[in-house]
Amino acid sequence: MKLFLNPLDSPLGTMLLVTDAQQVVRALDFADHKARLHRGLREHYGKVELVEAPAPAEIAQALARYFEGELKALDVLRAATAGSELQRRVWAALRRIPAGTTTTYGKLARELGFDDPRAAIDIGAANGANPIAIIVPCHRVIASNGDLKGYAWGLHRKRWLLEHEKAMAARAEEPKTATLPGF
Repeated sequence: MKLFLNPLDSPLGTMLLVTDAQQVVRALDFADHKARLHRGLREHYGKVELVEAPAPAEIAQALARYFEGELKALDVLRAATAGSELQRRVWAALRRIPAGTTTTYGKLARELGFDDPRAAIDIGAANGANPIAIIVPCHRVIASNGDLKGYAWGLHRKRWLLEHEKAMAARAEEPKTATLPGF
């Protein structure tokens, strides 16, 4: 499979955008997590030919607008990735969490139809395996006690993103939580 690697600057460090020939986002990672990016591409697609190319203008502009404060700018971007059925369901649900809000692993599990409280662990694992940072906003999922918990790209980035989206004040108040639309 031939994919295109597009480095982009961001306030959180250089990002590595991976798109396909149709300009669909297949991965978005940070340069300091390059090994994670390559491992994920191999796991999802097998042998991949990565060709460096300029980022598609629509995607680069949407990311720039997001970082400038237009939080809904990413909503129109097309994203796709391989993964298990559960992972794809979780990643689709993540895209429905509105900017400026958070949800918990348990709420997300219930909204996906899981009654067993232990399902939150599986939801958390699928969330952590998300290959598309920010556009698939796994940073909006927090622990039921308000703790940020893990984030594949570092808790400092998760906190920055939630503060940027005003889902939490700069180390002052608890994040706002919301129910996913459509549930």
